[in-house]
Amino acid sequence: MTTRRNRRTAPLGGAGRHALTAYEWAASPNGSGDGQPRVLRAELLARRHVGELMTALRDPTGDPARAARWGEILAPELRAGARLLVAGNGGSAAEAQHLTAELVGRYRDERQPLSALALHAETSSVTAIVNDYGPDEVFARQIEAHGRSGDTVLLLSTSGTSANVLAAARRAHALDLRVWALTGRAPNPLAELADDALRVAARSTSTVQEVHLMAVHLLCEGIDATLRADAKAGSGRGRDGRGSDRTGDRHRSDEHRRARRSGRSAPARGVT
Repeated sequence: MTTRRNRRTAPLGGAGRHALTAYEWAASPNGSGDGQPRVLRAELLARRHVGELMTALRDPTGDPARAARWGEILAPELRAGARLLVAGNGGSAAEAQHLTAELVGRYRDERQPLSALALHAETSSVTAIVNDYGPDEVFARQIEAHGRSGDTVLLLSTSGTSANVLAAARRAHALDLRVWALTGRAPNPLAELADDALRVAARSTSTVQEVHLMAVHLLCEGIDATLRADAKAGSGRGRDGRGSDRTGDRHRSDEHRRARRSGRSAPARGVT
């Protein structure tokens, strides 16, 4: 006796990622996809979801390698004591915290911890700022508190229109901080405000978030690969690959940041 599983054959009902198999077509009144068994409906949902993700990844405007290039830029700056400030709302907040955890902890390679803050995660500051200054200030005020010249702000928004994220970008620019953004489809206000942006051409918020997560991992890949290459080239002199004068480098970096923020001339390297 032929079972339902064995009767499933090649796709029918049109080519492409939404095509139905023979049994799915037969089980679906009028070939509409309605009323089919739950397991087949789940397969269609999965196929459609993956198809939307693949379409977004193939779009040339997205350029996921951009995130890896950001990692290559950030690696020497973070190693020298600069900081990455990351912010987003909802699912974007979760991805922001995912990124900072990979940097403060590690992604793959064993390396020095790198300074990174997820601005939504300090709940007492978040609630105090929202209560006293309003929701639009929740990230901007923290950027003003924590940001130093030479730091980078990375903002995540699937719509690119979140008011508190836009306020954060403007405050970062006012402090002369670099602003990068992960957004959804362009054009959007956040992408326009950012110094550089990775824009995901997808209609579904979930698809945009999935590409953002891949970008987070690629940024970490870029950082690790750059630090690894530098260590092999001899730039990391310490036994653990951190460099022989990590504390001194960070002190000098802080001196230069304070000098630039106050308008004084930065001290010459090596002069205390």
